[in-house]
Parts: sequence; structure tokens; C-alpha cells
Amino acid sequence: MSGRRRPDGSANVGDLDLFAGGAPSRVAPRAAPPAIDRPLAERPAGFPGAAPGCALAVSELTSIAKDILEGAFQPLWVRGEVSDFKSHRNGHWYFCLRDAAAQVRCVIWSSDQRRIIAPPDEGMQIVARGQLTVYPARGDVQLIVSALDAVGDGLHRKALDVARERLAAEGLLDPARKRPLPRLPRVVAVVTSADGAALHDIIAVVRRRCACVQLVVVPTKVQGEGAPGAIIAAIERATRWGGADVLIVGRGGGAREDLWAFNDIAVARALAMSPIPTISAVGHEVDITLCDLVADVRAATPSAAAECAVPVLAEEIVSLRAQADALRGAVGRRIDAARRRVDRTTLAMKRGARVLVDRRRARADVAAARLHALSPLAARARGVAVARDEGGRPLMRASDFAPGAAFALTLRDGVVRAHADGEPGP
Repeated sequence: MSGRRRPDGSANVGDLDLFAGGAPSRVAPRAAPPAIDRPLAERPAGFPGAAPGCALAVSELTSIAKDILEGAFQPLWVRGEVSDFKSHRNGHWYFCLRDAAAQVRCVIWSSDQRRIIAPPDEGMQIVARGQLTVYPARGDVQLIVSALDAVGDGLHRKALDVARERLAAEGLLDPARKRPLPRLPRVVAVVTSADGAALHDIIAVVRRRCACVQLVVVPTKVQGEGAPGAIIAAIERATRWGGADVLIVGRGGGAREDLWAFNDIAVARALAMSPIPTISAVGHEVDITLCDLVADVRAATPSAAAECAVPVLAEEIVSLRAQADALRGAVGRRIDAARRRVDRTTLAMKRGARVLVDRRRARADVAAARLHALSPLAARARGVAVARDEGGRPLMRASDFAPGAAFALTLRDGVVRAHADGEPGP
């Protein structure tokens, strides 16, 4: 990028071209150097700053320095160690980027922070992309940073740790909230890219294992700017539809930045709140994202997710037949056991009834013997006679016999008619 030119056609100080990966190089000198590049004694009269009478104000100087720096340098990446990091109440981040020999002040405006996964820690080695400029109010050189990344995975690890702690505090990582997958799903919804390899792998596995399962694809963007919002919208669309038995969310392998949308805390919350049992299948086996942590089941790959969601139809048929045979055998054994119990109960009831009848017959015999012993007939059999008047009432005392009264005397073998012939004696 070349330096900006003045109205008179001369160039700014430096007149530089910047090349990616290389050092700035100065263009070929002109025949007459610009006035600002000449010694003060050779500059034309009235040139700003050439003499005490046309001295520059400090604000003019810092503004000119700002214009020169911004015109001479395009946005570039700078590597260094973070120090003096401060998060201002206005939302901006201020820090210094230094190495062993120098430092430069840096600022990240609050409007640019949405593109940065986490604030850097003190002492962290980072690379920052920014525009070199001058802060006119103080005359400080500073780098206005619009993007940064850690050297290594420190910044990403910090962002993941912070998000994981927040999800754990919300209870979304609790193993007790994990739901089992249905064994025989009818419909499986897949939230992924419509043209990605992950979808083709899932389709191939499902068709091979159980072709009768219906696959419903909810296409979404899975990487890059806007991917988290697109994934959340796709999950909510599948939830509103409500026709799926299992929801697979994921994508194929890629670089860490390609998978980062599935580490977005809003995406993880949306997946955790889905009423449909969920499977997260992001990247390769070694990749673990926030979505993997909150999903009901974490699959190492999209193919593994399809295997978790859909059983092998032939194996299920064999299993059902074996279960049917086992059920028939169990029912037969239960019937045989019940029949034996009925036979034993019947025999026991017969025996119990016979014993009960015998006991009651014996009690009846005893009662009959007692009654017979008290019966008048038994008394007659023992020689006792019973006298009755003409009305059939028994004459129990001597005073019941009136002189000359007729009565009947019942004996063991018959009845004798008689009359009382005198007064009853003592």
C-alpha cells in the first residue's frame, strides 16, 4: 500500500509499499525530494513547522502523524505478550503487546469483541490483527485490534473453560438429565449442512441398517460467520415440527475454527433445551465440543451417530423372534405351573372337605347322643313312665292328679288308661 499524496503531488513520509510476509520497501527516489523530507533550512518559507512563526500545534502534529501512519500501514498481524489488560467500564479492552525489546499500546473496541472468542489473559502470547495509528489526544502510537488469536490453543481453551463453567452452573452438564434414545425410532431429524460429507455418511448408514426409518434433513450453515445463529434456528425448527423421535446435530471433521460454531454457548443451550432426545456428532473422535457435553448422547463421528440412532433391522427381527419364542415358552411354563397348582389345590380342597365333613359328623353324633340322652323317649326306654291328662299335658307332680280324674300313662311299649282313685299322698 503506497503512502497518500498531498495536493501538490508530493508523497507522505515513507512513501511505502507493504507486502504480506515481507518488510516494507521504499519506492525509487524522485528527482526533487518532497519538501517535508528536506532539511529545515531548505524548506520553502511558510511551510508548516519550518520556522517558529509557522510552528505546528500539538494537535496538528499528532493528527499529521496519525494520517501518515494510517496511510503508510495497512492492517497487519503483530505477535507479542499481553500485559496490563484492562476492561474499561465503557466496554472497550485496553492492553499492551510487548516483546523483549519494545511494546505497543492496543485497544479493542466493544463493537469488535463479538468476533473474539474470549479476552486474553495476562502474559498470554497472542497474534493480533489491527490498524497502526496515533491517539491524537496523547500522541501515543497504538494498535486498534479487530481480531486476535492465541499462539497455541490458550485462548480457545479459556473460552471453552468459561463456557463449560457457565453450562455446569446452569445444570446442563448434569448426567442425570441425559435421556435414553428410543430403541426403534420412526423418524430421525438431522441438523447439518445439506451438501456436507456428514449428511451422506448418515444417509448411507441409516439405509444400510434400517431403510424403513425416515430421515428428515434440516439444512443449516455449520461454519463461518452466522453459523451459530443458523444452527440454533435449525434446532428450533425441528423442535417446532415435533415429528422426530431423535435429533442428530453435527458436521464432519475440520480445523478447530471450522468446528467452533458448536462451541457457542447459545447453540449448546438450544441443544440442551430440545424436547427431542439428541445426539451430537461434531468432527472426528478426538474433537469434543460444548454440544457434545450437553447432548443426551455424544457420537464420535456422524456415522457413529447414525449407528446410535438406528438399529439394524435384521438383528431386531431376530431379537423379536427370540423374544416371541421366549414369551411363548414362559407362558407355557406359567400355564403348566398354574395347572399343577390348581390340581394341588383341588386335591387339598377335597381332603379338607372330607376332614371337615368327618369332624362335623362326629360333632353331630355327639350332639345327637346328648339330645337322645335328654329325650323323654330315652327316659321311657329306661323304664320311666310319663303321665298325661286328657288334654295331653304332662302330669309332673302328685297334686296334678285330681281324685277320679282320668289320665294316660305312657310306658316304654304302650299307653295305659287309668283313673286316680284317691287323694294324692306325700
